[in-house]
Amino acid sequence: MNKVMLTGRLTKDPEVRYSQNQMCIARFTLAVDRRKKREEGQNADFPSCVAFDKTGEFAEKYARKGMKFNIVGHIQTGSYKKENGDTVYATEVIVEDMEFGESKKNQEAAGDLTNVKEDKKDEGFMNVPEDDLEGLPFN
Repeated sequence: MNKVMLTGRLTKDPEVRYSQNQMCIARFTLAVDRRKKREEGQNADFPSCVAFDKTGEFAEKYARKGMKFNIVGHIQTGSYKKENGDTVYATEVIVEDMEFGESKKNQEAAGDLTNVKEDKKDEGFMNVPEDDLEGLPFN
C-alpha cells in the first residue's frame, strides 16, 4: 500500500498553473518536523507535494506560506533526462486530500489567514466557541 499522511507548514506560497484542459496543478513544499530531534543537523524534512484539480484549487485559494496543513496522498517517483543527458530522479507526494492543520484563530494570531473567508458558515453543526474547547485532548 502506498499511502502518506503528513502534517507540516508550507515553506512558501504554492506555485499554481493550469494544464491545457484547465486542470489546476499546485506545487508546494511542506516543512515536516521529525519525530526525534537531533542536537545537530536537520530536524525537519521538506517533501515536495503536488495537488491536482479541486485539491489544487483549494491550495491555490487558501494555502499560504507558514500555514499548517494535514495532507493525505501517495508517493510517486519518476525520472527525466535533462538537455545535457543527465538523468534526474524525483520523488513527490501526490496530494489526495488537504485540510487545515490548526484552527483559524491560531493562524490569525500568527498573522497567516488575512484573506481567507469561510465559505460555509452553517452545515448543520453547532458553532462552539474555541474557548470552550481548551484542555480537550483533540485541541
